[in-house]
Amino acid sequence: MDTGTLGRSGRATTERTAVNKPQVLAFIDWYKPFYKAGGPVRSMVNLVDHLSDRVDFHIITGDRDYTATERPGDLVVDQWLQLDSGERVRYMPPEARSSAKWKSILLDGPWDVVYINGLYSRWTTIMPLWILRGTGMRRVVAVRGMLAAGPMRQSALKKRIFLFVMKRLGCFTGVEFQATNKEEVQDIERWIGTDVKVHLVQNLARKEDPIAPQPIVKHSGSLRLVSLARIAAEKNTLFAIQRLVDVKGEVHLDLHGTIYDERYWERCKAAIAKLPKEVKVQWHGQLPQEDTKRVLAASHVLFMPSVGENFGHTMLEALGQGRPLLISDRTPWRDLERDAAGWDLPLEDLQRFARTLQELVDMDQRAFDRLSAGAFALGKRYLTDPAPVERSWKMFRS
Repeated sequence: MDTGTLGRSGRATTERTAVNKPQVLAFIDWYKPFYKAGGPVRSMVNLVDHLSDRVDFHIITGDRDYTATERPGDLVVDQWLQLDSGERVRYMPPEARSSAKWKSILLDGPWDVVYINGLYSRWTTIMPLWILRGTGMRRVVAVRGMLAAGPMRQSALKKRIFLFVMKRLGCFTGVEFQATNKEEVQDIERWIGTDVKVHLVQNLARKEDPIAPQPIVKHSGSLRLVSLARIAAEKNTLFAIQRLVDVKGEVHLDLHGTIYDERYWERCKAAIAKLPKEVKVQWHGQLPQEDTKRVLAASHVLFMPSVGENFGHTMLEALGQGRPLLISDRTPWRDLERDAAGWDLPLEDLQRFARTLQELVDMDQRAFDRLSAGAFALGKRYLTDPAPVERSWKMFRS
């Protein structure tokens, strides 16, 4: 399909671009085909997939995946490329990034909205906000869970200083923020200010129709758990492993995720060595997105007691597969027991985690099938709800 010539602003010069569609310039450190950064990438991809017929997205992103040191050899960089959902993407290598280049992209639009994903990145957060400070340009920052209590405790002083300086320099003045749940609204008000405009807009699920889950055999005395998250303190991998030490029965925990901190992984391996011989933990590396359904279908429960999630795409994908959750109470997925879809437990209550894991091990087929049905029902309700898409559209249109 002919998309026309793209100028420095990334706008198509042919009449095929509808003049009434909001022109959104988005900044994010990683975008497809990259996937190892997890939720933020998935959130942006899903947003584009749902709104590309109503919004023209132009995306500035990096040229390599999370933790990668080199870019793919066939990747075209520093040019606007049109991808399969109609979005235009510009993969920027480190040597092509400069304040002058960013000014050219930002000021030659003119864009209706500049949409920034995350808070701490030099090139996808700080530089755009610095260049646009004091302007009338609409700027929306999706904080992506970075102001939640758990993440804010990590490198706490450095983050507080950063936020203070950004406010003092006027980089947040006039900026709008996206929160994906009520707790995140409170986080923004606490760390940014009570006078800022906040859009309460949930992250969007993958654009697909829910399909009845694949059945899986469940014998009393055995359990297969899976975690689809990077191996990192904020994902609480070590905590999950340690909760298996007193479980009786055959348990297998599959870990799929990038190792973020080698020292943290060494602590995880030490904890694995202390587990009973009937309890096995295996790390498989990062899971390609297209394999998620297969891995979930081969597991009984998603076990991810993270210290905080602003959404939890993997959790929704598990529910959509009819796989119950065993997670912390620090995500939007709450009251799971009421919905017979799993458990969201306080991280402080170690005994409840131990009892729940043992209950899952002892569970027979009939009880597990009821749990699976409850999980699928909850996932289907979210996947078929049009409201989050409409709220996202309203955020860009307003």
